[in-house]
Amino acid sequence: MAGILDLLNSDIGKTIISGVAGSTGQDKGKTGGLLSMALPVLMKAMERNASTPQGAEGLMGAISGKHNGSILDNLGGLFGGGVDDGIKQDGSKILGHILGNKQAGVEQVLGQKSGMDTGAVADVLKVAAPILMGVLGKQASQNNVSSAGDLSGLLGGLLGGASQSGPVTQEQTFLEKMLDSDGDGSVIDDVAGMVLGQATKGKGGLGGLLGGLFGK
Repeated sequence: MAGILDLLNSDIGKTIISGVAGSTGQDKGKTGGLLSMALPVLMKAMERNASTPQGAEGLMGAISGKHNGSILDNLGGLFGGGVDDGIKQDGSKILGHILGNKQAGVEQVLGQKSGMDTGAVADVLKVAAPILMGVLGKQASQNNVSSAGDLSGLLGGLLGGASQSGPVTQEQTFLEKMLDSDGDGSVIDDVAGMVLGQATKGKGGLGGLLGGLFGK
């Protein structure tokens, strides 16, 4: 299964980046950099939520119904006339649900790392969240995920195959730090050090890719 960052590097990913940038009035390069950090964080937050039976059932219900991936079938239409307020309101609800009281801290860290103000980060994430849910719904359909119990494998695959039971990787630690952040400088420095450290060593993986995108 392709990971979420592989998706961003694909043709459909480029369409998503340019569409989100255009619909929010943001720079395309900065938007791409922001999404490369934000989408794995949102996926990790979903993985956390789905670790409880209630959370898994809620997510399964969402991707089996409203967020079944149909949003990806007409991205031209979605972005063509500007993203409507219904999509943004939906995105706001998704973010509130999966990030909870961590939302402000996550947006602050993402803003400082991407060079965008927090309001702009929030706007981008509101548009990106329903698309991310659509990606999840499409993957669930393609991989015959029909029960809440199969969700952890699906989410782990989209995060690059990292499993909760496996060794803690630098990428996983990065995502945990982002989710546990309260926006203070020390966490931002830690996260920046991990991302840029991976990039300078020339290693692959999430950290290397993030560092590469931000180094452009």
